Amino acid sequence: MKTLFITLALMLTIGIGVSQAQTVTDSWAFGFGLDFPRFYSVNITSINSDYGAYLSLQRNFSEHVGVRLKAGYSNLEGQYNDQYLNLIKETTNLITGDLDLLYYFSPCEPVSPYLFAGVGINDKSITHPQTSSPDNSNFGSQLNVGVGAEFKLEPDWSLVTEFGYHQTNNSELDGAIAPTELNGRDSYIVLSAGLNYFFDKGGPSKQCEPCQGITQKDLTDYNRIEDMIVKHIPKEVVKEVAVDRYIRAISENRLVLVGVNFAFDKSDLLPESYPVLDKAVQLLNDRADANVEIQGYTDYIGTVDYNQQLSVERAQTVKAYLVSKGIAETRLTTVGYGKGNPVADNDTEEGRAMNRRIVFKIVK
Repeated sequence: MKTLFITLALMLTIGIGVSQAQTVTDSWAFGFGLDFPRFYSVNITSINSDYGAYLSLQRNFSEHVGVRLKAGYSNLEGQYNDQYLNLIKETTNLITGDLDLLYYFSPCEPVSPYLFAGVGINDKSITHPQTSSPDNSNFGSQLNVGVGAEFKLEPDWSLVTEFGYHQTNNSELDGAIAPTELNGRDSYIVLSAGLNYFFDKGGPSKQCEPCQGITQKDLTDYNRIEDMIVKHIPKEVVKEVAVDRYIRAISENRLVLVGVNFAFDKSDLLPESYPVLDKAVQLLNDRADANVEIQGYTDYIGTVDYNQQLSVERAQTVKAYLVSKGIAETRLTTVGYGKGNPVADNDTEEGRAMNRRIVFKIVK
């Protein structure tokens, strides 16, 4: 028991100290771990030399809901005094199979608590029973409820800790039946610690903050930006698709660059942004006496801190582009406002696209 708790403490420390893995829409996971079971509501006295282990197969249908098939082995021990007052040690070897429904409360966080409930079957073998069992069958059923927490370690692994309560369908788990116990129900509890390996996963969750695959762009590499412009900018921009209508004045000193788009979850400019930014370069050249604060905004998907950083990086990307086109760096400053101050409905794709915007604030 002491070794189990030391191992559990070390695993919890590791789980808290590592970075969060990316949350996905659905997944399959294989799990394994150790159990510390204990008689809970029985007719003998529990002792602390119990142990166990489990294997599981889990299917998560969404960020919040999953189903788990779990097979386990438990060695439960207790003691009682016989009619001669001799102390007798009783052992129940229990093999179980459970089908549980899981609900995760905070799937987007590094540590996600959850509840589970379900049903199961068990096969027991009892040494030194106190009374003979009226039922010759070793098989029984059980109800399961409990709580747990999943610690996301890396893309394919998570640490799982769990507390479960299991009630059997009869009073034979401990090999003892009291004279007044006609329809009793024995029960036991289990403390578990283990690992889940995700061998199949769906797409990244739009509900949660992406935490993997985010690369920091070298914002001072103007030559690389220039090469990207040459590669992607259209050879000819016809009058019908002129970009003036994408630069909108919302006050005397603020302009919205609606056509400046970025790759999903990144600060990389998409090719359609270049004509818009080229028009912005023209405007800045026409007003050589004006300095500009470049303000970055995002939509609502993701956490506040994450979107704040992303908005800053996008504003810095726009600044790097303008500098590469000849605008003096001393005329430009950047600031990020994250998902604050939305200008459109975040519940629609069109609204979210409008909220992922770049604003120029003219500073004289």
